[in-house]
Amino acid sequence: MAEIPSQVNKVVVAYPDGRRLKGYVFNFSALRETFRLYPEQTSHQEEGTNVLLADLKAVFFVKDFAGNPAYQEARDVPQTAHGRKVEVQFSDGEILHGLTEGYNPQKPGFFVFPADPSSNNLRIFVVTKNARKVRPL
Repeated sequence: MAEIPSQVNKVVVAYPDGRRLKGYVFNFSALRETFRLYPEQTSHQEEGTNVLLADLKAVFFVKDFAGNPAYQEARDVPQTAHGRKVEVQFSDGEILHGLTEGYNPQKPGFFVFPADPSSNNLRIFVVTKNARKVRPL
């Protein structure tokens, strides 16, 4: 039983139908079609589940799994921030505001960095085909 590498990211995997899975990823790449989601930070390789990126709405890289559902994120992006301001709308009504340096509608996905530094999200990988609308702000 090989153990998985030690560099870990906490993620919440969001599907367009509303399902959400929480777990850990170790080598996420926007260039790969799949990644492995692990139930625990110390899971063994065989305990992970393969996740097909194209099936997802987004992958939320988070500080904490619990978060604060009552927290209202600020929409204003600081003037010192790098990247283009964007609004991402999903068909389930969820709206994200943040910055991106790599949005291209021809690519499978892109990262959005939250406008609010107090957000529980560190970054969000948005699956382009499952975003209803992406507009510059």
